[in-house]
Amino acid sequence: LLPGVGGAGEGNSGFYVRGGGPDQNLILLDEAVVYNTGHLFGFFSVFNGDAIKNTTLVKGGMPAQYGGRLSSVVDVQMKDGNNQQFHAQGGIGLIASRLTLEGPIVKEKSSFMVSARRTYIDALITPFIKGTDFEGNAYYFYDVNAKANYRFSDKDRLFLSGYFGRDVFNYRSPDDDFNVEVPWGNATGTLRWNHLFSDRMFMNMSAIFNDYNFEVSSAFDQFDFKLYSGVRDWNFKTDFDYYLNANHTFKYGVNYIYHAFTPYSAQGSSGGVEFGTDSLNKKYAHESAIYFQDEFNVGALWRFNVGVRGSYFVHTGPLNELVYDEVTGLPIDTIYRSAGDAIADYWGLEPRINARYIIDQQSSLKAGIAVTNQFIHLVANSVSTLPTDLWVPSSAVVEPQKGIQYSLGYFRNFKENKWESSIEVYYKDLQNQIEYADSYIPVLGADIEQQFTFGRGRSYGAEFFIKKAQGKFNGWIGYTLSRTERQFDNLNTGPEWFPTRYDRTHDLEVVAIYDMSDRLSFSGTFVYATGQATTIVESFYVLDGDFHTLYGDRNGYRMAPYHRMDVSATWKNKPEKKFESSWNVSVYNVYSRKNPYFIYTDISGDLNSGDLTVQAKQVSIFPIIPSITWNFKF
Repeated sequence: LLPGVGGAGEGNSGFYVRGGGPDQNLILLDEAVVYNTGHLFGFFSVFNGDAIKNTTLVKGGMPAQYGGRLSSVVDVQMKDGNNQQFHAQGGIGLIASRLTLEGPIVKEKSSFMVSARRTYIDALITPFIKGTDFEGNAYYFYDVNAKANYRFSDKDRLFLSGYFGRDVFNYRSPDDDFNVEVPWGNATGTLRWNHLFSDRMFMNMSAIFNDYNFEVSSAFDQFDFKLYSGVRDWNFKTDFDYYLNANHTFKYGVNYIYHAFTPYSAQGSSGGVEFGTDSLNKKYAHESAIYFQDEFNVGALWRFNVGVRGSYFVHTGPLNELVYDEVTGLPIDTIYRSAGDAIADYWGLEPRINARYIIDQQSSLKAGIAVTNQFIHLVANSVSTLPTDLWVPSSAVVEPQKGIQYSLGYFRNFKENKWESSIEVYYKDLQNQIEYADSYIPVLGADIEQQFTFGRGRSYGAEFFIKKAQGKFNGWIGYTLSRTERQFDNLNTGPEWFPTRYDRTHDLEVVAIYDMSDRLSFSGTFVYATGQATTIVESFYVLDGDFHTLYGDRNGYRMAPYHRMDVSATWKNKPEKKFESSWNVSVYNVYSRKNPYFIYTDISGDLNSGDLTVQAKQVSIFPIIPSITWNFKF
């Protein structure tokens, strides 16, 4: 709920920052990359607030220590666990419940934290749908955060943390002849060693694992089918901090990532005959980087953060590389690349500079320029709602995305720092942007890279923010006026710019919090955004008795605006000696706005009789949703 940051739309778990797509955000949980950020189609975040120590958001002027993405950084750190005494907290709600435990393993030397959540929508509705056409249908999610640490000495400390989460959707037809199961989710693990060389020199060394996958399993009569897509990383990094003095700090480090991609893998059987895609559709890559940044003051008014990041990416085998005819574009040969063979490699130099000038005690100016490279890509499907958003690496065909962002902001506090305000403007130039060409759904058995087209992008806008941070009544208002566009020679009319899915001309957030007393508080939020650009069916034709569709311009139709109001009230029970509890009553989407999720074409009637109706229909997901939760802590 900040200017420049918005949700990807109804039913989508990603978010966009200053016009960048969800894949252009570097989202870290204890240094591990999180590829999917939402549960229940974006209704819940994968980040459990009870398990989180702090969160850092970087929208512009990305420091050199971060890389691999074009738009932003969200750096989330889990709680370490209390090393003095045992604590528990949680909540029991209508939709989901949660429990967090933390405490010492060896007092003052080591501690742990475990936090878990689960929905029980599936369990609650089972008695009501038994014996109906909906029996066997279910949805639920769960996740677990865990962390432990041990202090060997005043100079050495070891951390081990992890996350595992899954969303699961099951569908079974009334006659039980068609069944579908769709699980998806993230898994991460981080082993981190902190070492203090001296009062001025600090080192952080980490070994990191992360995995994201999406699976669709279906069974129909004698036909079984399984579709799998995912990405898995092994990451090793070392960072050093050197404090020259109170006004001057150096930071430098190295990073290596091994990527394993499965853009799509399909297996199935029909009538005893098995089929599947080539296992060499999997793609492998190595990514490494070295960086150096210098943060320092110049006099009493200026502060600079200057850095540079050098990155290297190589796409390797094993791979069956197809050779195409230059005239027909059809495959004419296959070259086998063995494990470790370099198929394509890329270098990138990424200078960064951020500056702050203090005008007076209440106001300052900030400016930044950041050059970034992104070597992995999420290819987003613009029509179908099926799981066809695929992660792919840069290759001989797919070049790295490149970006440069300029930002300038004015920040001012007033009324003895009770109020905060800011105005920021930005411009981003993006190269080697990627989209599906004509095949919106990947064709099994085809080379997926031949289904892509490449272009450029730009995003620019202004962000306005005002916040009241003190008193019984507080909150903030954020507004963004922006434009985000793409240009592809092979889409629409070629050189013409067209809006992206995440283009939002207007984006407004209003948050209000009122503490009526020490025990009773109220809050409310209102969000408004220009409708999402999408591609829809523009016309039909009939050939041999079958309907065929013709789509309009890419993202040529704008869905209805998105807006929603949420309210909540919290009552804190009278605290006991070692126990605290509260009741929270909330209403999501108070006026039950039917925000668009997607639009489909409904055809009804009979063609032969001439009584045929073709109508575009909107699908919405979340109506008004009341909830009550009992929270506790001891």
